[in-house]
Amino acid sequence: MAIVFSDRREAGRQLAEELVRFAGRDDVIVLALPRGGVPVGYEVAQALKAPLDVLVVRKLGVPGHEELAMGAIAPSGVRVLNDEIVGGLAIPPDVIDAVAAKEEKELLRREHLYRGGRPPPRLNGRTIILVDDGLATGSTMRAGIKALRKSHAAHIVAAVPVGSPDTCDAMRADADEVVCATTPEPLLGVGRWYVDFSQTSDQEVRALLAKSVPKPAASKEVSLSEEASAGHGPPARRAAKDQRSGGGYGRGFSQRAGRAGCRGSRHA
Repeated sequence: MAIVFSDRREAGRQLAEELVRFAGRDDVIVLALPRGGVPVGYEVAQALKAPLDVLVVRKLGVPGHEELAMGAIAPSGVRVLNDEIVGGLAIPPDVIDAVAAKEEKELLRREHLYRGGRPPPRLNGRTIILVDDGLATGSTMRAGIKALRKSHAAHIVAAVPVGSPDTCDAMRADADEVVCATTPEPLLGVGRWYVDFSQTSDQEVRALLAKSVPKPAASKEVSLSEEASAGHGPPARRAAKDQRSGGGYGRGFSQRAGRAGCRGSRHA
């Protein structure tokens, strides 16, 4: 039987158990998809002792049925469309363009609101754990991954507490690894698997980013750069949790203590 999370924070703590092998690594950064992915990502980042930041992605909702995603947009001009929905509903290009233009304005507003004057983190060569509160169609996650590919990230892990089995499996074609802590069939909507799935506010997003420990990746990058220029490398840190985990992080599908999860690689 699939688990039901009390809220996003609790879901993040359970998701972090599936990602413990990334704990304590200097190359790892957690990026959360706001707004709902941020409480989840905060708990993951805290557990892994990794920096937390956001990757703002906006869903393109079908006009009149905005909860249904016909695609998504991400920074760097990335646009991902759900061909099945666009084709099935015969949505014309000008309608898609109009929705995308509106969401682009909201994307820029949220980037400024959440980050303020802080520059985006440098992602080149890093391992990125991209977190959301769930996977239904996967449009926003795919758009985020596509944007991250442009940043030349070394390794991208798509991680969610709950997702459609088919979507989690298909996501392996986009991400280097996929971790879905639980994959109920049928999904019946992401919110079905949370007791409290109330909307995350902008204020909560900003508060979690501000109190994330360690500090956001941009600040960390500056300190590492300063150390390098002074001829001192960053101290090596051991992932002690990896030693305690006893392994158990193979590819494919796994079952853990009353819940079924999906974990895999696109190269599997």
